[in-house]
Amino acid sequence: MLVDIAARLLLEEGPQSLSTRRIASEAGCSTMAVYTHFGGMSGLIREMVHEGFSRLQNHFSRVRETDDPVSDMALLGRAYRRNGMANPHLYAVMFGASSISGFSLSRTDRQYGRYTLGSVMRCAERCISHGRFLTDEPELVAHQMWIAIHGLVTLELGEYLIAPYTADRCFEVQLTGLMVSVGDSWEAAAESVARSQPRLSVEVEQEGAGAWR
Repeated sequence: MLVDIAARLLLEEGPQSLSTRRIASEAGCSTMAVYTHFGGMSGLIREMVHEGFSRLQNHFSRVRETDDPVSDMALLGRAYRRNGMANPHLYAVMFGASSISGFSLSRTDRQYGRYTLGSVMRCAERCISHGRFLTDEPELVAHQMWIAIHGLVTLELGEYLIAPYTADRCFEVQLTGLMVSVGDSWEAAAESVARSQPRLSVEVEQEGAGAWR
């Protein structure tokens, strides 16, 4: 898959590795394949962004709705983190530098993946209707969750979180704190977050969840 090959090269060797000749060589095809399928390097990089968000949405879609919407929200956070760890090559493009191999992501490209927030917003609405979140702005809640979890995943991928404040330790505390920040009690939030943990392997971490190999 040309998208994965290009993203792997970007992750392992940096933007200088992205050329139609190099990608075609890795894929065992002619350089025309990049132009035929994507219209050139700009189209290939744009498709990398689209594929990255598609895999994120795939992870989100595996989270089942239960009678504990705060547990569901915590599991969405875990799914976001799991996607970032499984697809670091695409994550770097989705939220990466403004210019990749001379191609600048447009505002439209950068806003493309906002549809994935829909799952988080709908879950926030359920948390509000159940009286767990004391706010009337589910979309703002979705943004709060996105900003906070994205920050942690970015630091984790950069290997900035080390003992005693490892990514795992910080993540669990952050999940609970996020739920409390929008109105849940610490006790109820902690229980729901703990309840979401074993669900990750059952619902999200399944073969075919969109990981790069």
